Amino acid sequence: MAKPQIQFACNTCGNVTTKWSGRCEACGEWNTIVEEVPLSEGPKGKSLGKSRGRNLALTDLASNEAPPPRTGSGLAELDRVLGGGLVPASAVLVGGDPGIGKSTLLLQASAAFARKGLKTIYISGEEASAQVRMRAQRLDLADAAVALATETNLRNILTTLEAEAPDLAIIDSIQTMWADNVESAPGSVSQVRAAAHELTTFAKRKGAAVILVGHVTKEGQIAGPRVVEHMVDTVLYFEGERGHQFRILRAVKNRFGPADEIGVFEMTGAGLEEVSNPSALFLSERDEPATGSVVFAGIEGTRPVLVEFQALVAPSPHSQPRRTVVGWDGSRLAMILAVLEARCGIPFAGLDVYLNVAGGMKVTEPAADLAVAAALLSAREDVALPHDTVVFGELSLSGALRPVSQTENRLKEAQKLGFTTAIVPKRSKSGAASGMNLKPMGDLAQMVGEIFGAG
Repeated sequence: MAKPQIQFACNTCGNVTTKWSGRCEACGEWNTIVEEVPLSEGPKGKSLGKSRGRNLALTDLASNEAPPPRTGSGLAELDRVLGGGLVPASAVLVGGDPGIGKSTLLLQASAAFARKGLKTIYISGEEASAQVRMRAQRLDLADAAVALATETNLRNILTTLEAEAPDLAIIDSIQTMWADNVESAPGSVSQVRAAAHELTTFAKRKGAAVILVGHVTKEGQIAGPRVVEHMVDTVLYFEGERGHQFRILRAVKNRFGPADEIGVFEMTGAGLEEVSNPSALFLSERDEPATGSVVFAGIEGTRPVLVEFQALVAPSPHSQPRRTVVGWDGSRLAMILAVLEARCGIPFAGLDVYLNVAGGMKVTEPAADLAVAAALLSAREDVALPHDTVVFGELSLSGALRPVSQTENRLKEAQKLGFTTAIVPKRSKSGAASGMNLKPMGDLAQMVGEIFGAG
């Protein structure tokens, strides 16, 4: 029998090569390539063909299985993002910037689940037990039946979890865990991958839910190999600006519920408080109509959310005008500026452009194109939109406006908050828009002429 060929794989991108090198040729990362045992070999070099495994139980697509049971925490915003509650034998990864409130959120969540009857263990690898207790007392959670430990050795943690058999285990954080069978420092790619694999395997094998905390890089991605995100069932990002009190818990992956769902919290002295109506919170500081200010009716997951886009256009003293964006895609801003100049004859050359989403919110859907264009025009022409107007619609490179999904939900949310007028694409479905004054626009040039009188 021919000897199986040795292969090497990158922990970051998964690229497979036949020889080791210090730098991955696919993703450019250093010291991420490790040797992998081929599938044709078993433990200690034994061939898999010489030992038979067990037959798998096969089912058809028509089999009717009950949905997984869920346990609600009582925190409606957290349960919404999880898809209705915590699922047994699930692995959840929570990422966020340092100091954004991940430990506070999970300490409140652990107390909430413990009060629902789940046996909960909270293991911290970053703080001493006394520090965690001080936070629990400040948050008025000291009476919750949460078992607490401080440890970084993965073997000790798994031994404890096997003996205690909890319903929920929270590990804060995965980057501090150290597996003694992996020859690298804690926080390295190999250590993070090994720790995540062992803890996820424990969750599946014992039927316990495991929540892992992960740090993020400067690019906003969870630090460590991307394979960690593939191992777990749910990936949540805790977002927000430190200068704002708003915090957003966003699901970017969820095997048990909808992705892109968000939960909104407000950071207070007593911890994180739920925000049941985020639209009213994000628009709470709008008083009189102002130039460059436009309200966008967006959709986050299944929830309609109204946010304010703020634009500022000013003459530039530099040969290269500035384009600064906070909370939106900078490349999409460049596209809209090009469409305004090419299709509507409105140039922004020699002008600095600043765009901001109020409240620390991050908007990603293309339906915000029309709101951004309206904010830019309002700032450039010094014309304020009426205070009771919302805007949404996708903009094409030809200048045409395309309808977006869930138009009725957007209009209902706007109407509930007292808005009476909506600027929308011409072909939008608006059967439930009774009471709203719609201004349908076929293309961007029409809006420029009718709303701003420019062009």
